[in-house]
Amino acid sequence: MQVQPYLLRAVVAATAAASLVACTTTTPKVHGPAAGLPPVTVRPTPPAPKPQATFVRPASGRTISPFDGTRNKGIDIAGNMGDPVIAAADGRVVYVGGELPGYGNMVLVKHNDTFLTAYALAQTILVKENELVRQGQKIAEIGNSGADGVKLHFEVRRKGVAVDPEPYLSSDSHEPR
Repeated sequence: MQVQPYLLRAVVAATAAASLVACTTTTPKVHGPAAGLPPVTVRPTPPAPKPQATFVRPASGRTISPFDGTRNKGIDIAGNMGDPVIAAADGRVVYVGGELPGYGNMVLVKHNDTFLTAYALAQTILVKENELVRQGQKIAEIGNSGADGVKLHFEVRRKGVAVDPEPYLSSDSHEPR
């Protein structure tokens, strides 16, 4: 008997949903004097830790335009024409081009299933799509392609969403922010 693909996906989805419910459903326990157990003290959940620095600063200049999440989805780093742009972490180049308005010549590096970094406004790009790059490897040169001045536009995307790059940059990056 041939099972239709849409039915198979529906069965798999239903099974996964049932598994999630089974994993998160617990039987309530009775505490206190009536149950012969000491009372339970509930403590507030501590705030989530700040993200650990996993990336090095991709250029040595200072931040001239910070992340704001709306107008600026990354940070702009000062530099001189031709200054090196380095890979912030190991990864695979997934895009090289200049088709996106406002980004000029750009390189996208996928680091894992969670993080992707973008290096935009480059004068020269030194890598090709599908190339593996190492943290600290020179991948481009700062320029002003598609910009009002010479700078590097750098973005960190976490699961496709732009996040402030600064908390992800290691404190031993080669230039203070």
